[in-house]
Amino acid sequence: MGSKKRSSKYQKKEENMIKQYLNWQFSSGPTIGKDFRQFSKEFKKEIKKRLPEGAELVTWNVGHYDISGFIKRGDKYVYFSISDVRYFKNEWYNNILVRTAKDTNDYTGGSNNYVSLPAFKEKIEELLR
Repeated sequence: MGSKKRSSKYQKKEENMIKQYLNWQFSSGPTIGKDFRQFSKEFKKEIKKRLPEGAELVTWNVGHYDISGFIKRGDKYVYFSISDVRYFKNEWYNNILVRTAKDTNDYTGGSNNYVSLPAFKEKIEELLR
């Protein structure tokens, strides 16, 4: 029973790690700040946790306060992207751009869809069918 409590507490702590960035005022400058570097690590963990069964994160691109990447399952790909976190507060949580892609070089792909982080897994599953 003790291990279940620790597991549950650990899981709750992990969820709160990414949620701490809701309403966060990210630093700004010519190079990305420590807060964004840490956020990008936490966001990557969240994306990986929310992948549908059999899917894998095949590319992860950290830009100047934005993030994008590709997810693959079988021969199907999905592109995802979040806008500049400094100017689009909480969009990384509420409006993640997702769309089908032909491969990891297809940045235009299918129709744009927007999904919240909590609904990410279900939307990726739908796009990978």
